[in-house]
Amino acid sequence: MPNQTPIFERKNVLVTGGAGFVGSHLCERLLREANVICLDDFSNSSIANIEHLLQYPNFEFIKADISKPIDLSMYIELEKFKLRFQGVQEIYHLACPTSPKNFEQVKIQSLHANSTGMIHTLELAKQYRAKYVFASSSVVYGPPAEGRNFFAETDVGILEHLSPRACYDEGKRFAETCVYTYKDVYGLDAKIARIFTTFGPRMRLRDGLLVPDFILDALEGKDLVIYGDEQLSQSLCYISDLVDGLVRLMHAEPQISVVNFGSDTMVKMVDVAQMIIDMTGSSSQIVFDNPLLFLTKKGVPDLRRAKNELAWLPLVRIEEGLQKTIDYTVANKEAIRLQR
Repeated sequence: MPNQTPIFERKNVLVTGGAGFVGSHLCERLLREANVICLDDFSNSSIANIEHLLQYPNFEFIKADISKPIDLSMYIELEKFKLRFQGVQEIYHLACPTSPKNFEQVKIQSLHANSTGMIHTLELAKQYRAKYVFASSSVVYGPPAEGRNFFAETDVGILEHLSPRACYDEGKRFAETCVYTYKDVYGLDAKIARIFTTFGPRMRLRDGLLVPDFILDALEGKDLVIYGDEQLSQSLCYISDLVDGLVRLMHAEPQISVVNFGSDTMVKMVDVAQMIIDMTGSSSQIVFDNPLLFLTKKGVPDLRRAKNELAWLPLVRIEEGLQKTIDYTVANKEAIRLQR
């Protein structure tokens, strides 16, 4: 049943994990059309990502932990959005800590985000009859099979549910089960976005995320470290393309329930590192180190459903996305140094 609550001026949209990399860009995009409630506990994000949004009257930040029940009515700062009468029309659930370099330190938070956090945010969707989009991950497919690198939404992944990564990988699968169950039992308009590797400004620094660290090291003349060998490859989607996909998915018909988002072109990270060295005019060298647990082998998305159902394809070329990210880093290098 669709939400029949009247909307006075703008719809109210909740973004959990809204101060993170993807969440902050999504909040920025949603301000064009909505009152945005950004919820985050800063366990894996930064106030710096949303400082520029705090000046807008249609944006409000709430510091809260999604592993605990959420009662939006208790926040007096949200009264201006008339929650009592209008409620919430859309919920984007993005909150889940990930850290390739410090994965061991965020395991419990990741477990809670993919379990109790799911229940609490889905309960909010049920309470307000809100549309719901969950930011899942390509990890639910497991590693690519020999000779087959593409994953379609209908593929069933094979995961080791007792592996050191299971709190995230198997956690995302359980989280998807939560979405499907609430959709089935309560008739929610709830959808799942399976996100492949995304990059752009505001990614966490010195966290094992290769692109931002490549750029910083190139600008400082340090070695660019690849955690793996020369064959380490990823698909890379620029952040503005992903955000566009998430918004399109939210507005799509309810029967469109699971959609891949990412680039369907695989690139070697050694080639990306060299592009960054060339773009920055750096004298840095490329070196290799032991693989990180979180940086496992991944495939690329089959984008036919995104193209046919949402008219979505990634438009930003990797060179253009890298240049935008480099420009951002150069323009904000003093603030970035403080974050480090």
